[in-house]
Amino acid sequence: MNIKRTAGLSAWLIFAVIAYSTLSPLDLRPRMGTFVHVERFGAFGLMGLLFAIAYPRRLLLVLGLVLATAIGFELLQVVSADRHARIGDLAIKLLGGACGVASGWVLIRYRSRLLQLLVQINQNAKYRG
Repeated sequence: MNIKRTAGLSAWLIFAVIAYSTLSPLDLRPRMGTFVHVERFGAFGLMGLLFAIAYPRRLLLVLGLVLATAIGFELLQVVSADRHARIGDLAIKLLGGACGVASGWVLIRYRSRLLQLLVQINQNAKYRG
């Protein structure tokens, strides 16, 4: 299984977990124990990163998908009786998603340079001088 396929499957899995976490009743929502803004930023950042790696030739579409997901899920909370939509929550989700897609773009764009840097670091770690 190659990296793009693994990233794509993982991205869609994260999408499903975010959908469940966002739209389920508040007492069923999974929690990591950190600040909820860290969870939101991290979840959308990871989703954006994985989608960017999975679909490197469609980064604008990926960015639109991640941002539309954040907006859509936040608006769907208005329909739920025990959930609420907030502009601050939406801003954190949008920022996390955009940072994730941007990170994916950097990884894709500078992949060969990053690999060379990692090889050089590994060689320096073996030096016993």
